Amino acid sequence: MRDLSPEHRLDLMRFVCSFAWADLRVADEERAVIRGMIRRLEFTAAEQAQIEGWLEVPPPPEDVDPRRVPPEHREQFLAAARAVIEADGGVVGAERDSYELLQQMLQ
Repeated sequence: MRDLSPEHRLDLMRFVCSFAWADLRVADEERAVIRGMIRRLEFTAAEQAQIEGWLEVPPPPEDVDPRRVPPEHREQFLAAARAVIEADGGVVGAERDSYELLQQMLQ
């Protein structure tokens, strides 16, 4: 993930935050996974605040556009989304449906 440009790292976080919201709530375990990503990707304080905001209110759907995911990073985006939806120990229908749709759109 560190090989992503700053713009694509923020896109990644928009995706993972939107996946955390797929079941209409963000579990503590999902927050922990996302905060781990924030630390590993070394975001600026302003970027961290923006991402924390997405944990309180999901990013707008129009800002989560799979067409902006570079082909060489699609697997990373899918893996990160999967890590978030599995973090709380269960994948509900809405999470599974969102993940499958992302998979289809990234093919």
